[in-house]
Amino acid sequence: MPSTGKDPNLLVGLDTSDDAGVYKLTDDIALIQTLDFFTPVVDNPYDFGRIAAANALSDVYAMGGKPLTAMNLVGFPTETLGLEILAEILRGGAEKVCEAGAVLLGGHSVEDKEPKYGLSVTGIIHPDRVLTNAAAKPGDVLVLTKPLGIGIITTALKAGMASEEAEREATAVMSALNKDAAEIMQEVGAHACTDVTGFGLLGHALELAKASSVNVRIFAAEVPVLAPAREYVRYGLIPAGTRRNLKYVAQFTRFDDNLEEEERIILADTITSGGLLISLPEEKAARYMELSREKGLNAAIIGEVIPGKGNLEVYKES
Repeated sequence: MPSTGKDPNLLVGLDTSDDAGVYKLTDDIALIQTLDFFTPVVDNPYDFGRIAAANALSDVYAMGGKPLTAMNLVGFPTETLGLEILAEILRGGAEKVCEAGAVLLGGHSVEDKEPKYGLSVTGIIHPDRVLTNAAAKPGDVLVLTKPLGIGIITTALKAGMASEEAEREATAVMSALNKDAAEIMQEVGAHACTDVTGFGLLGHALELAKASSVNVRIFAAEVPVLAPAREYVRYGLIPAGTRRNLKYVAQFTRFDDNLEEEERIILADTITSGGLLISLPEEKAARYMELSREKGLNAAIIGEVIPGKGNLEVYKES
């Protein structure tokens, strides 16, 4: 298990760009700590609150833990936007914290020209059950628990070009907790995990590969994608962050010559509140998929872990 600094109780720190910090309190309890906040990705303030809260809670789930407490982080322009809008944001966040089984303790707000919202979250886990991005093993398969395309759809939304159906679909994906996905992964015995957010699937897969000193092979045809995203990317509705992601990962990635540019962009798409990318033994993958279907999750086996030195291989098909 990775360790940073001189304190032996610091189980996960800065070493491997993991999703949260983990600090051992006793032989049976470790704290998971994380925070995240951002500007609105949808127009509805209530939905924005739900999405931002689900996104912050996801880091605890990515470590295999259970959220315990949360605190609001708020930046808000009180002089230009009504407090009823802030109330709706906070209502959405509070409901999502409650759904996670955690307790909202309070928080802090500052005056800001642009609305920002998120959570500081503390979770708990047994020290021996912490999942990191640094323990993927050759022979593992990779499971992704939510579809891609969020960044492209929200960019279309900002441009006034997204359909209401696309907005509803993207909102449903972003506001869904990774709670069930994390519980199943602990039940079947995964080796490693990270959640897919701003760096896109390829960026977070690359972090997992480097932290675990392996190569990751992804099969684009197996990756679930929200259908409107494929349409919008052809219109050029591509986030600047997605282009930066693709440019960065390209230096560490071998792309199949048959892979179209549009497919590469989707795989690198910057995501808000995405799914978990889970590395687990091949013999446990069928059980994970079975339990996922029972919970109604849109999980898919999208790749495999092979020997290597921290690089990616992306093929069109397996």
